[in-house]
Amino acid sequence: MNALKFCTAIAAVAFIFGAGYPAQAQKEPSPAFRTEPPPKEASRSAPLPNLPQAAAADSRSLVQVAANSRVQPVTSHETHPEKRAPYPPPNDNCKNTKSFDAWKRDFRKLAAERGLSNRSVAIVDGTQLNPTIIQRDRKQSFFAMSFLDFQKRLATQNRVVSGKRKIAQHSDTFDRAAKEFGVPASVITGFWALESDFGAGMGKFPIMPALVTLAYDCRRSYMFTEELIAALQIIERGDMTPSTMIGSWAGEIGQTQFLPTRYLDYAIDYDGDGRIDLFSNDRDVIGSTANYMKNLGWRSNEPWLEEVRVTRDLPWDQADLAIKLPRSQWAQWGIKYPNGSPVASDDLQASLLLPMGRFGPAFLAYPNFDIYTEWNNSLNYATTAAYLSTRIDGAGAMGMGRGDTNGLDFEGTKELQRQLVARGYDVGKVDGLAGAKTRAAVKDVQIKFGLPADSFATPELLNALRRNR
Repeated sequence: MNALKFCTAIAAVAFIFGAGYPAQAQKEPSPAFRTEPPPKEASRSAPLPNLPQAAAADSRSLVQVAANSRVQPVTSHETHPEKRAPYPPPNDNCKNTKSFDAWKRDFRKLAAERGLSNRSVAIVDGTQLNPTIIQRDRKQSFFAMSFLDFQKRLATQNRVVSGKRKIAQHSDTFDRAAKEFGVPASVITGFWALESDFGAGMGKFPIMPALVTLAYDCRRSYMFTEELIAALQIIERGDMTPSTMIGSWAGEIGQTQFLPTRYLDYAIDYDGDGRIDLFSNDRDVIGSTANYMKNLGWRSNEPWLEEVRVTRDLPWDQADLAIKLPRSQWAQWGIKYPNGSPVASDDLQASLLLPMGRFGPAFLAYPNFDIYTEWNNSLNYATTAAYLSTRIDGAGAMGMGRGDTNGLDFEGTKELQRQLVARGYDVGKVDGLAGAKTRAAVKDVQIKFGLPADSFATPELLNALRRNR
């Protein structure tokens, strides 16, 4: 995700979509798989206390509000910090009215309240604003791809092979992490592959200028003010220097792209050499990633995602990540595994996930899948990462579904969102990205129009909206 959770990334991809945008911003792809550097929104790894509504509406008070949040860094995996509350959603329509110099003056006061040294203040004072970073943060085109295109581009056979090779290389460390944290090696390597291709794509941006710029910009000032403070705390602790703190344009650090707050809370020295190194020490990467996922709520010895085959006649309105039913119910409705064997008829809770609607690929998503959407709330990213982990674990290649998925393109989705807004629905930002709010509105309209309510936007639905203005 981790936190930005993808703001940034996918290291090899990745927020903004779908699972709960307000809770955290969306994460964009990491350098390893990006063709263009999209923005990453906060992942759930770096949430903060609830932001007062007045402060959310007035970017001028964000620095002062941030002063109320203090988090002590974790020093080992035996102690766990209190989980941070979610960041407020981005203020996409804001305009910067305060000068950069005025923002720096406010930050000096906040730094003093947080106990940061004069050296840290000097780092910020000497940093220049980078308008290119702001432009990247406000661009979201990467997530406009369909799930099938997204996973084809990211869940590659090469990453499957590389993940298995990495597990064999560090089998002892992965075994230890599985015992201590309950997180399987395939799950760790799935994120590791997507976030940086095992260190090949960690990013080459100086993190401090990026964080200072994003903390100044009104869109996500509160979140990045906290990330900036955490980065300065990391430097003061001696883990890094400004010159060695290199990563993604959205401030993510290391091979699994930890935001600074996530680093402070969950990065650990897993090989006992006396220092934390998420840039070149694979054992620290494995332990820190497992530690973070455990603290997100990973459940040991439980699945996270399984591909299934659906029948042509299901109560499609039950296909919703917010609806969890016993596997016995899905089995009763005729859902089977790709090899034709029936789904286990037990009480394990699962949701039916149809990322491309009822004609596309289908999955049972278990409680552990929630950790994927915590890491990065882009549904495309979360599903791709979870699917990649199952492939590393030995699952077969994904089927393409039962026919033409017939989804809307970017412009069609924007028109659909405008149609929904005109009918009083809250779809978040009209951005061509079918996130959680858009999908919920689609489902409601499908039910009203008597269409199969699979939450997937199609030309058929858009035409129905046009006819029924």
